[in-house]
Amino acid sequence: MFGKIFTLKGFTKRDFFLWGGSIVLILASFFIFDRENFLSPISSVIGVTSLIFIAKGNPLGQALTVIFSVFYGIISFSFNYYGEMITYLGMTAPMACAAMVSWLKNPYKDSAQVSVNRLKLSELWIMIPLAAAVTVAFFLLLRALGTANLLPSTVSVTTSFLAVYLLFRRSPFYALAYAANDIVLIVLWAMAAMEDISYFSVLICFAVFLANDVYGFISWLKMDKWQNEGNSEKPDNYIKK
Repeated sequence: MFGKIFTLKGFTKRDFFLWGGSIVLILASFFIFDRENFLSPISSVIGVTSLIFIAKGNPLGQALTVIFSVFYGIISFSFNYYGEMITYLGMTAPMACAAMVSWLKNPYKDSAQVSVNRLKLSELWIMIPLAAAVTVAFFLLLRALGTANLLPSTVSVTTSFLAVYLLFRRSPFYALAYAANDIVLIVLWAMAAMEDISYFSVLICFAVFLANDVYGFISWLKMDKWQNEGNSEKPDNYIKK
């Protein structure tokens, strides 16, 4: 199945416009504000590509998230954002691997599209305590490490955990959690950019991510409606066995 997810079948003109426009903004901000740290545009392009695939429910997006996490962890370390580094390398990347396995095991009608899952209200009793425990543990760890901008860094951990958990559970609400995380990260990197203007390109990256996550939420709501209306037709990205 993994070899079959390398497909752009089912992508619309809107998808390509958002994808291409995002990349143009990322590269433009790099050449205007940075021009030195090439890890920034590379990681951003990988990140926005992962988001467009995730918005289509394609497991390839999870594989790209792992790669993005490595690059972003390095960038975060350069500004002493240890919370971001630990979150993405120690939590986001491993959970993206788990989510990819979950998505590959739950395709919708033999397509490259994951089967959307509707969470039961009772699952909140699992997710919320886990998020609280992760938040407290990371706050203590990040404080001990002398993390820059401790409070927003801790909030970023919480929103990141909720996002990757919901991705693993195949819920459309992952996108709202990631959108909240994007807003926190825009604030974090705005603070960094006040000290070093080159980090403004990273801020632009997460502004672009925010737009893509909003689009992802809309896309997943449409996927959910399609899949649960009992359509006998195959989705656009159907893969023949």
